[in-house]
Amino acid sequence: MYPINFENEDWPALWQELKSVFEFWIERGVTIFRVDNPHTKPFAFWEWCLAELREDTPELIVLSEAFTKPKTMYGLAKLGFNNSYTYFTWRNTKDELTGYAKELFQTDVAEYFRPNFWPNTPDILHDFLVHGGRAAHKLRFVLAATLSSAYGVYGPPYEHVFNRQHPDREEYARNEKYEIRTWNWNDPNSLQDFMGRVNEIRNANPALQQMRSIRFHETKNDNLIAYSKQDGDNRILVVVNLDPHNAQEGQLDVNNNALGLPHDQAFIANDVLTGNRYTWRGQHHYIRLSPDAPAHIFRLERDGQQHEVFERPVHD
Repeated sequence: MYPINFENEDWPALWQELKSVFEFWIERGVTIFRVDNPHTKPFAFWEWCLAELREDTPELIVLSEAFTKPKTMYGLAKLGFNNSYTYFTWRNTKDELTGYAKELFQTDVAEYFRPNFWPNTPDILHDFLVHGGRAAHKLRFVLAATLSSAYGVYGPPYEHVFNRQHPDREEYARNEKYEIRTWNWNDPNSLQDFMGRVNEIRNANPALQQMRSIRFHETKNDNLIAYSKQDGDNRILVVVNLDPHNAQEGQLDVNNNALGLPHDQAFIANDVLTGNRYTWRGQHHYIRLSPDAPAHIFRLERDGQQHEVFERPVHD
């Protein structure tokens, strides 16, 4: 990338020309852009450019790929980047995930910062995926897709669980930035079916399409994380095994009052990821999750609620 001087004597012409690059693609129907390292360019340029573009294209979505200090990331969001990369890639323990989600979704940051959770990127392959293999890819995908309403993956390597790391850097060996690769899209061992199922669930449940209603529920095992989202009567409770190597079990304490669920009457915990349904009563429940099946995505239903029934369970 050539370091353009944005503040040269003829800067108005330069800024107009750079804006025209966006306009070229917008005229051809492209309205979603990922901007690489926007924090290395003048903030004044982005404030002007994005405002100008949205005059004629209000549906424009611009993702800030800026792994930098939080203050800088938040500043870009305030200027008009309506999606932002985050530190989710490096938040892997229960305490890390809980604290980070509360910062993003339960403080004033949520007023302007729209976090896009990526478990990997074209430039980054975290050790957790390297050493955790297939199970790590599954559990991190569920976390990304359900903690935030916006997520992304660097597709082919993730779907095919290609997790060979460069010997010197936290990125992929045989990086597609440097060579052309082909992938078998009919590979029965890929995660496409699993990922597609999670996307179906996101599409069918409004609670997963927003961020600010997230609430964490206590588990007696630090390798199990549990959180819920709610939109009216649509209540989703997600429980994930954070250990990609071992089965984990323990007690889950659901905050029934917060979810509008009875303490003294039975309700249904419908695992829309697997198709299994459980009758629960009270707030204390036993959970066991294996590395192969590392997550529950429960839709919590009171008696008499009518919901779409998923007939096709996910297959590994």
